[in-house]
Amino acid sequence: MSDSNEGFKELKDREPTAPKEPKRRKFSQRQKNMASGYLFISPFYFLFAVFGLFPILFSFYLAFFRWDGLGPMEYVGFNNFIIIFNDPLFWKSLYNTIIIGLMGTAPQLLAALLLAFALNSVLIKAKSAFRLAIFLPYVTSIVAVAIVFSVIFSNQASGLVNSFIGMFGADPVTWTRSEWGTKFAIATMIFWRWVGYNMIIYLAGMQSIPNDLYEAAKIDGASVRQQIWYVTIPMLKPFIIFTVFTATIGALQVFAEPHIFQGRAGRTEGITVVLYLYRDAFVSNFFGTASATAIVLFFIIIVMSISNMYFANRIGQSKKVGVK
Repeated sequence: MSDSNEGFKELKDREPTAPKEPKRRKFSQRQKNMASGYLFISPFYFLFAVFGLFPILFSFYLAFFRWDGLGPMEYVGFNNFIIIFNDPLFWKSLYNTIIIGLMGTAPQLLAALLLAFALNSVLIKAKSAFRLAIFLPYVTSIVAVAIVFSVIFSNQASGLVNSFIGMFGADPVTWTRSEWGTKFAIATMIFWRWVGYNMIIYLAGMQSIPNDLYEAAKIDGASVRQQIWYVTIPMLKPFIIFTVFTATIGALQVFAEPHIFQGRAGRTEGITVVLYLYRDAFVSNFFGTASATAIVLFFIIIVMSISNMYFANRIGQSKKVGVK
């Protein structure tokens, strides 16, 4: 029995043992790469959450409270919205914002499109110098632009614009106290600063259009005007929609130009919605009504942006005859 037991043990020892399964890794290499990527971009999301997302959410919360920034917060429901809707100055600021936006944005987009056409043509030489000169105002500090234009549109008769219109026998204009003079000056600042930015976008769009389309249009006998309307404009539609979208948002958020041009003297000829909520929050310490104004402006921007994108999206579309 002992010999048989020993032989059984020897056979058992000779049997191959099953290989041990390798230890499973907690994280695969792909997961580690993803984690390291998220770790590298996490500072942006952290700063955005602290300085971007939190203020937005807090503004929605604060719009239903009365708060001066230091004392306790008092819940007032929709009373802040009732206050601003019954304030004539709010409607004045909304009116000014829309008028200044139309005066500074619509001509600006048209001028940018014409400048892009000119710089894309073969007739103009030294195109790089022209592009730099037109685009340079965009990279200029907005505060510096407002200060320079405050000197150009000076109320004194010796001011640059007043001296020019005086050559034609016109009386000098008090630009900072004139209803339409203030709007014109602020709209001119917006036009001068943003026309180069939109021109570069349109120019990039035009240079991406294949020349085969223009050659085919010429073969079909299309004139230059028809080439622009039926080839260039439809192909530029995504770029036009983008510029209209950004210009609409920028026009409704105008702040620095009227703030610096008119100062903090309480003038209302050029007050905008953002300047209105700024005065409520940081001059009068009415943070509740300022937050309510910000929410109203938020929804106005959404409605105006969707409307402008809708009309811009219809550019170049033609109605099909006989199709219901």
